[in-house]
Amino acid sequence: MKYCLAALAFLGSLLLISPVVGAEKTPPNFVIVLADDLGYGDLGCYGNEIVHTPHLDRFAAEGLRFTDYYAPSANCSPSRAGLMTGRTPWRIGIHNWIPMMSPMHVKESEITVATLLRNAGYTTCHSGKWHLNGLFNLPGQPQPDDHGFDHWFSIQNNALPNHHNPYNFVRNGIPAGTIEGYSAGIVTDEAVEWLRHGRDAEKPFFLFVCYSEPHEPVATAPEFERLYADLEDPAERALWGNVTQMDAGFGRLMAELDSLGLRDDTVVFFTSDNGPALTGFHPYGSSGPLRAKKGYVWDGGIRVPGILRWPGKTEPGSVSGEPVCGVDILPTFCAAAGVEPPQDRALDGTSWLPLFAGEESLTRSTPLYWHFLRARGAAKVAIREGDWKLVAGIDRPDLKPSGGITEEDVEFNKQAELADFQLFNLREDLGETNDLKETETARFEGMKEMLVKKYREVREESPVWPVWEFPRYEGQRIEWPEYKALRKPPVYE
Repeated sequence: MKYCLAALAFLGSLLLISPVVGAEKTPPNFVIVLADDLGYGDLGCYGNEIVHTPHLDRFAAEGLRFTDYYAPSANCSPSRAGLMTGRTPWRIGIHNWIPMMSPMHVKESEITVATLLRNAGYTTCHSGKWHLNGLFNLPGQPQPDDHGFDHWFSIQNNALPNHHNPYNFVRNGIPAGTIEGYSAGIVTDEAVEWLRHGRDAEKPFFLFVCYSEPHEPVATAPEFERLYADLEDPAERALWGNVTQMDAGFGRLMAELDSLGLRDDTVVFFTSDNGPALTGFHPYGSSGPLRAKKGYVWDGGIRVPGILRWPGKTEPGSVSGEPVCGVDILPTFCAAAGVEPPQDRALDGTSWLPLFAGEESLTRSTPLYWHFLRARGAAKVAIREGDWKLVAGIDRPDLKPSGGITEEDVEFNKQAELADFQLFNLREDLGETNDLKETETARFEGMKEMLVKKYREVREESPVWPVWEFPRYEGQRIEWPEYKALRKPPVYE
């Protein structure tokens, strides 16, 4: 009898220390690679016939390619905030891209996926663009280490003066000075060095690599630009070369995982923060068949490449049309690692693990949702449920383009109401041209009720930021002199 009791006690102790049901017995490593302003149609594996992206094309052939992956927002800072927290970015107060010296930031009370994993025993690293605070590397706002990263090699927003020989990287709070090379290679170098020598090899790891490419101001190494010598416009050669430059960095990072024997134990996810910029200096990049570009809540602004490789879980060369979003990353990684996600706040994402277990679709407690009152065009808010997308405008005039937060933002953010609803079936109408609210009345009314309820809930929770007064260039946007000069063509190397 005493042996039976001892055996039962031993089994009970195993149950107490076992991970959450559905998690791996040995927690996987996680790598997220985030491009900047890379559009839905900017990779070969998403149909682009001009660009050279051999490494990402191979990666897609090795894993799962999402056709309906969405960024959490239509521009930089909100998208990154949603990915890190699993919460729609407006809910946490990231209303727009964050200029240097802005009061906006991801508050210390927010819990990121990096913090959750570090608390669970992971070693963590961020390399590249941060863009989640205005007081970057200054007192008064959380820095990358406050949000879960043991090691960080980061820039506030863009590599300056451009992607070539940047001078604004900071390593664990210490400015690194001018670094020779191109941004994608520099960011990859840091990630590779950390994988080789910086991490605790006895622990699982989370590595977040954030490239600046192909965000402006563009600078492309000659060996990549030469691949497009047949293109007449130097701006086009520079832009596509810049995408290839990023692809080369990604390929080197994947090769390092292989050389260290880490491929089979590592979940790798590649995506972009929003759609293509398509500016006057670089009117290239592609949303593919989608409507609009960066800054819009039409699909061209928010639907982007999303490719995941998890050996043993994802079938090589597989494709999923399930609508998924960056806010799903936190619950997915938590489920995979056996880590409980936060229970004291609303999460807007859901775990993808059912897809890897053979389910054809996900069950969501809340629809995919976008809320961006400074979005370009009439549509400012949207939800997607299955094949259907409902968009709405607001009962306020458009504001002038701006980063950061203004007095007008403060008023709009808490008082604007929804107006001008439109309903689209994205399976039949990928370009969002045929408004079906008059014929699909029952569906329209049901989704409208959902959208209004979600909008008011998120608006209520969102914090109100102070509006700081200090000298600025060009309205609300800070422009360093070097950056202003390099925005004038030519900006190529």
